[in-house]
Amino acid sequence: MTRDEIKSEIIRIFRDQFEIENPGLDDNLRDAHEFDSIDAIELLREIEIMLGSELSQAEKKNAMEIRTINDILDYIESMSAARTMGHTISN
Repeated sequence: MTRDEIKSEIIRIFRDQFEIENPGLDDNLRDAHEFDSIDAIELLREIEIMLGSELSQAEKKNAMEIRTINDILDYIESMSAARTMGHTISN
């Protein structure tokens, strides 16, 4: 997926799952939209679905630093790249 495709999917998830319309890419989600830890758990599950695999505990721990949509996009890109590299190496 391209960054724009990921962004579109994340914006859709925020609209459909969290009833947050048009969040700014650099909005602090906690401050601007009252995005809490339960929401974060739900978002991680949506990310797992997007990636087609479960996140490890270490990957979930890394997600604790996420504050903005841009952070989410960076996170998904890095997780996707890691999975592509792992897939390439194992084949």
